[in-house]
Amino acid sequence: MDSFSTLIRTASHEQHVEAETSTFMSDLLGGRLGVDAYARYTEQLWFVYEALEAGAERLASDPVAGPFIRPELFRLPALERDLAHLRGPRWRAGLSALPATRAYADRVRECAGRWPGGYVAHHYTRYLGDLSGGQIIRDKAEKTWGFARKGDGVRFYVFEEISNPAAFKRSYRELLDAVHADDLEKQRIVAECKRAFALNTAVFGALGEEFPLSA
Repeated sequence: MDSFSTLIRTASHEQHVEAETSTFMSDLLGGRLGVDAYARYTEQLWFVYEALEAGAERLASDPVAGPFIRPELFRLPALERDLAHLRGPRWRAGLSALPATRAYADRVRECAGRWPGGYVAHHYTRYLGDLSGGQIIRDKAEKTWGFARKGDGVRFYVFEEISNPAAFKRSYRELLDAVHADDLEKQRIVAECKRAFALNTAVFGALGEEFPLSA
């Protein structure tokens, strides 16, 4: 019998690949889009992480979601520094969510408020993705737009308080394996995980429409 962390990873593999290979992401990482597209993407991330982290403290004592609330993962302060660097000190004034981003953030907020298992699904898809694939984005962004290595503009991808990402990911998977949920709830968490990837892919689709490559 596969462990739950293996189950969740294999079940969402297709959606994961779809998100990673979206046209917008491919164009962004291929250096075919300007820094403005990168800044717009960073703005969208702000809405999602605001939804994830605003409800985190309230969930810290929850038996299901509580073990996953790790302050060393929190991304909002780093995102805000990046946005100040990318958009200037008045970045908040120009901040706007795409409809797809609003739908994503609303779903995260709904799970944070009502369904801890669903929150875990979103937590997993975001933070473990940032620790893994996020490093590829950071490297490309530094090279493409000249950001200082691990500096302003890419701080979102730098986990200052996690010295050993591989060990951290292992311990995170152990938390998943020990999650306080029966088989039915685990199936629901896996389904929500797939939904999280689909919501994320929809954001990439909307960004792709906003930043089409001229034919």
